[in-house]
Amino acid sequence: MEHIKEELNVLLPVIRAIAAQFGEKCEVVLHDLTQGYESTIVAIENGHITGRKVGDCGSNLGLEVLRGTVTEGNRYNYITQTKDGKILRSSSTYFKNSKGETIGALCMNLDISDLLVAENTIRSLTMHSLDQEVKEVFVNDVNDLLDYLLQECQKEIGKPVSHMSKEDKVKAVQFLDMRGAFLVKKAGDKVCQFLDISKFTLYNYLDEIRASQDKGMPKNRV
Repeated sequence: MEHIKEELNVLLPVIRAIAAQFGEKCEVVLHDLTQGYESTIVAIENGHITGRKVGDCGSNLGLEVLRGTVTEGNRYNYITQTKDGKILRSSSTYFKNSKGETIGALCMNLDISDLLVAENTIRSLTMHSLDQEVKEVFVNDVNDLLDYLLQECQKEIGKPVSHMSKEDKVKAVQFLDMRGAFLVKKAGDKVCQFLDISKFTLYNYLDEIRASQDKGMPKNRV
């Protein structure tokens, strides 16, 4: 497989079959990851589960795969939560082209919220373990995804920006870099505003970080 859109005639029936098999509680999403991350969804069934539609962006997990932070992005039967509180049992698998580049992803999100309400009596049927919980965020706008990553960054550093030292800010940039934030167009402007630093300073921090990392990691867009 070289291009997702060239295989839509094969993939769309598969997506529809999965959705039909599991019903309206199962969202099935196809992402094309060869273009900007602002608009990766090229097909979706039961989008009401996460509130997404064709033309919306991917989640934070996809950014980590594209960044190279996660070398094996496939995840199966993990638990995550939507912004409106639905509990999902999810699986994500990524497609690569002949060069080994990640070009797309097929993701399934089964809403098990109703089952969990009755968990005490039907625990054996829910087939999940909270030990496998993974933080995944589903949004319509890639800016919301950046806002989430910035919030997580603040939690990681553990102090407000006004109290961050240079070392703290370098760690913050590294945190965002490893989660693929700079793959999003104009992310650098938002990060600079958040950390109260100049674009020049941001580039210097990134140079410091990448100089200390192993060679061969893909370059990012700021």
